[in-house]
Amino acid sequence: MLTFDQIMADLKNRIYKPIYFLMGAESYYIDQITDYIGDNVLAESEKAFNQTVIYGRDVEIKDIDNMARRYPMMSSYQVVIVKEAQTIKNLDKLVYYAGSPLKSTILVINYKYKNLAKNKKLYKELNKTGVIFESKKLYDNQVPAWINKYLNKKLYTIDPVASVLLNDYLGTDLSKIVNELDKLVISLPENTKITTVHVEENIGISKDYNNFELQNALTKKDVIKANRIIKYFGQNQKENPIVLTINSLYYFFRKILIYHFIKDKSNRNVASILQINPYFVKDYQNSARKYNPKKVVQVISYLREYDLKSKGLGNVSDKPEDLLKELMFKILH
Repeated sequence: MLTFDQIMADLKNRIYKPIYFLMGAESYYIDQITDYIGDNVLAESEKAFNQTVIYGRDVEIKDIDNMARRYPMMSSYQVVIVKEAQTIKNLDKLVYYAGSPLKSTILVINYKYKNLAKNKKLYKELNKTGVIFESKKLYDNQVPAWINKYLNKKLYTIDPVASVLLNDYLGTDLSKIVNELDKLVISLPENTKITTVHVEENIGISKDYNNFELQNALTKKDVIKANRIIKYFGQNQKENPIVLTINSLYYFFRKILIYHFIKDKSNRNVASILQINPYFVKDYQNSARKYNPKKVVQVISYLREYDLKSKGLGNVSDKPEDLLKELMFKILH
């Protein structure tokens, strides 16, 4: 199975396959490949007669087969792009075309949020005659490095804290992240090192009131700062939902617990095991001094309890801010 970079390199060298079956949970890479083919394979003068975009909900396999078997008009290729192919019934019947595709047709199948089973005959045929690409969701801990790589290609760098802040606020949706990064760099000259100040001013994420700063406050057992942050969260639940705050703290304390039992506590080894940027190892070193293993286990228990309460289980009337206040008191004392 080819990687995204390999597929894009071939496309840029005008090395085409008859079928591109693009599947998986992360839509960003699927859209990138599809858009590149749609924008670059044919000249503008060729597209009117030789490029077709259709949607799975509007077609059947026989329609796709008929379109794909047409020959291009005054062009070397025709391009057929099928979006939302995951909605097509009897997709398995595409196997007949996949077994002997027309070389002058480039058929692009967008099969988002799902994967085609490898034991299906269709998968095996596509693997012989075309390209199957699985676009996987990144894990949370992979996103900061991805942000760094994306910005480096655009001749920017980013402070590690700003990168984590973006990840914490935007999650793992790459399309959403790219949209915000592109808006950010438009306002900054090349070779700028992006900081939390840039993020706050251009994206609207508070550099002082966020889950990362809450973790820092808990690391230092700074009661005043922790309570100031959760008060802000309670008053701005739309931007700072309690469920995400608890989830962020759960993974933070889980890593502190893991840290306690790492034998080789060198920065490189800790960063590798915890899957974090080495820049943040010191945070876990400091946290481990403040929270012994017994306390960390207790905190994780509190987080699970308040996660349930935030979803209405065992809690009838307490507001998110009140729940967070209770939780902070239990963690810090």
